[in-house]
Amino acid sequence: MQQPQDQSTLMIYAPVPVHRWQGQLYVEAQAANGLRLWSDHFARVIAVMPEKAAPPPDGWVALAQVQDDFPRVRLETVPAAYRPDAFLRALPQQRRRLAGWINEADYLSFAIGGLFGDWGAVCAREAVRADRPFAVWTDRVESELTYQARNWGRWRHRLRARLYHRPMVWLERWVISRAALGLFHGRETYEAYAPYCRNPQIVHDIHLSAEDHISDASYAEKCAALGERLLRLVYTGRADEMKGPLDWVEVLERLAAEGVDFEANFLGDGPCLPEMRARLTAAGLDRQVTLHGFVEERAEVLRHLRRADVFLFCHKTAESPRCLIEALTSATPIIGYEGAYARDLIAPHGGGILVPRNDIAQLSQILAELANSPARLRQLIAAARRDGTPFTDVAVFEHRSEVIKTHLPPRANRQATSSH
Repeated sequence: MQQPQDQSTLMIYAPVPVHRWQGQLYVEAQAANGLRLWSDHFARVIAVMPEKAAPPPDGWVALAQVQDDFPRVRLETVPAAYRPDAFLRALPQQRRRLAGWINEADYLSFAIGGLFGDWGAVCAREAVRADRPFAVWTDRVESELTYQARNWGRWRHRLRARLYHRPMVWLERWVISRAALGLFHGRETYEAYAPYCRNPQIVHDIHLSAEDHISDASYAEKCAALGERLLRLVYTGRADEMKGPLDWVEVLERLAAEGVDFEANFLGDGPCLPEMRARLTAAGLDRQVTLHGFVEERAEVLRHLRRADVFLFCHKTAESPRCLIEALTSATPIIGYEGAYARDLIAPHGGGILVPRNDIAQLSQILAELANSPARLRQLIAAARRDGTPFTDVAVFEHRSEVIKTHLPPRANRQATSSH
């Protein structure tokens, strides 16, 4: 662990929940890695996260097991209060606690998203009251996701989406317009929020080390057999409607109808999985398409990404999914629906192909052509590897830390300036 050069304190609010169960706190493994990386750049870190009283999901680790990796981090929790009544009951006490932590810190960065239970927005309000400059962080356009959800899921979810959408838009713009710095993960969120922000910056948030990138040997093996084997497709992510999993299945149905030889793997759980499975069985594709469900082992996910020829995605919302970067670092071209985030990722070298959102026919046609053009596919794989090279967890957290230090005046400097 490197020792930061300055002695400043960073306070962050991160919405990834921690779980308290049987007397222990559990954190997501990637969140623990993020805390370690933040502490490489700040002498002290106050990390505030929502707490749930529930068994930890797969992939969470006991805080006691990893806390030695980031001894300069102090983890504080607030209630995971997403119901209006629970949030309003908790608000007075939590506001006072948040204000105290804000007062301790030199730099402030708050993730926002949601409405009730959005403690990042409460942090922003307390920072405004204290006349403290702060950064706001987003990795997707939450209000837009809520708006689209008005047509998805059960009637209660649809009703909630219709009621929450406009207040969420107002709250997002209120916070972002008062932030001294906007940290927007990927161009999709940047383009949505930059018009309301004084100082918008594109940043990234991934948890892949340089060692997680595809090796030279694996890359050579991947390219060697192109044209001599069937096309390998992969997706890693949630099987819910915003990710377009049924579009993904329809693309495969069309490929099969056109006589394209392929195998496909879908790694991820979600409410659409039963319908996906039924569709694949009806089409006779359940032997060449595997729905793995949730895969806990990171090494297994990376293995699938590295051996695939194409990362096929059908995302329908404005977000910046990390899986696209993970595919590029695995030398796997990203082929799917158009979006500013995906377009920006492959702008340097062209490591993918994008089609208009919901254009299943064109997406299927492109894959069919690539199955019969190993030379073109080899070019895309090489370009994808080049597009993925800059992305490591160390690099992106160093960049974000430097953006914060460059664009946010620390508390000491602000006070010294005001005293003259």
